[in-house]
Amino acid sequence: MKRIRRYIVAGLLVWVPLGVTLFLLKVLVDLMDQTLLLLPPPYRPDALLGFHIPGLGILLSLAVLLVTGILAANLVGRQLVHLWESILQRIPFVRSIYSAAKNFAEIVLTDANQSFNKVLLIEYPRKGLYSLCFQTSTYLGEVQARTGEDVICVFVPTTPNPTSGLILMVPKSDVIELEMDVEDALKMVVSLGVVVPRWNGEDAPVSLAKAQPQP
Repeated sequence: MKRIRRYIVAGLLVWVPLGVTLFLLKVLVDLMDQTLLLLPPPYRPDALLGFHIPGLGILLSLAVLLVTGILAANLVGRQLVHLWESILQRIPFVRSIYSAAKNFAEIVLTDANQSFNKVLLIEYPRKGLYSLCFQTSTYLGEVQARTGEDVICVFVPTTPNPTSGLILMVPKSDVIELEMDVEDALKMVVSLGVVVPRWNGEDAPVSLAKAQPQP
């Protein structure tokens, strides 16, 4: 029975990730195919070809994104975006959702800041216990001036849901910078620590693992 159970678990480990991946891809493709409804009925691919081809909406979505990006990058487009955002900022409930979504998109999709590009280790919730966290900001203005220390802001995610957590202002001298990338760190958090990323320096002395980050 133990052997049978081991085989069943091995089979689940193969099919569950594959099934989830295919399901999410299907949802994404179906969602992008909805953009085809923007076209007049006679010009939709289904009407022209006589049959449905899944995924054609991806091409239209990419074209819409490209055209939008070109328009938003020029002077007139920036003014239109600014006008649109100023209108949304005047709507009480909508402005909160839009601002949060925009800030999150800027953090994830742009390289203009230092947010979420470093995985750190700090002693939290008490000395002797360590928690994974992500660097979110290195300039804290008044916080840094009031503390009198060189501090950074970090985000400590909860597990298994890394979208929630808390922010901490930590002195740089108390931070250990890790070599693992953000994706591997998120896998570790989501898996409750079961999935541990491979480290190229596993045979290195312990003192190297505790090296402090460079300022």
